[in-house]
Amino acid sequence: MYAMGKVKMAASEFIAREGLSNSKVMKMKSLRNGGGEMGGFLLWQKRPDLWCLELVVSGCKISAGSDGKVAWRQTPWHHSHASRGPPRPLRRSLQGLDPRSTAKLFCNSICTAEKTVNDEDCFVLTLEAESSILRARSNGNVQIIRHIVWGYFSQRTGLLVKLEDSHLIRIKGPGNESVCWETTMESLIQDYQTIDGVNIAHGGRTCVSLLRSGENSEGHSRTRMEEVWTIEEVDFNIKGLSTDCFLPPGDLKKEEEGCSAITSVVATGNARLPFKIRATSSRLGVAKCVVKVVAIEEDDLENIEVDEELKI
Repeated sequence: MYAMGKVKMAASEFIAREGLSNSKVMKMKSLRNGGGEMGGFLLWQKRPDLWCLELVVSGCKISAGSDGKVAWRQTPWHHSHASRGPPRPLRRSLQGLDPRSTAKLFCNSICTAEKTVNDEDCFVLTLEAESSILRARSNGNVQIIRHIVWGYFSQRTGLLVKLEDSHLIRIKGPGNESVCWETTMESLIQDYQTIDGVNIAHGGRTCVSLLRSGENSEGHSRTRMEEVWTIEEVDFNIKGLSTDCFLPPGDLKKEEEGCSAITSVVATGNARLPFKIRATSSRLGVAKCVVKVVAIEEDDLENIEVDEELKI
């Protein structure tokens, strides 16, 4: 499969300190008010665990991929890193681009409710990672506490119209200090069109909330990101798409500690970002938010196992 699309992102960050009245707020205009940064993405996929994605927003390029054996990510301000565990499908593919992977994800789910989304009566299917799976993906410094996924499927068409997930991890720092990261993501999936007999979503909106709180610290920070995307081109059965197209970068480094990318990139704020990115505040808002989401998502943020582990 080949897919190309446009994205528009906006981000905001709130940092609260107990005992201080001057809490820091970095905010951008919401997408509904005409704010945000424009960008685009290109996705190639040969099978669910063989894919390559390039995302460019405001001149900042982030790449990720899987060669069927290892999943990796690459940013301009950080070396290439491999994700822990076996490679898994990409969340963006599940947002209406790959119905087969979506069906496989929810094949063992439980119907927990019925709700209306955008005037569509939906069944709510729920998946929750078992404790054994969470322990398997944790290590000495990183504890995955929970991961739950909800899929809202239209009772009329059977198509996925909304995807939600919630993920909580705890990272041990120096001494006895621990930092908790709670991430919630909500995607509305719209504009289904038939391509070669397959219903493919051509638009949608995703909202991400990333909450950082230290168990022994004096405050917390919350980052929010909003993305609107549209699909411009989709095609199947691409000729000449060999496995060589999905080879990882040459500077790939294995993450032995799993979430060291989080502690080295996210915890240091913008200290590791290049000067050209730090020099522009509006771009910094998106760049910092994207790297936070990607750094965690590609490693330990969104990993759940049904028949096989899935990267959302």
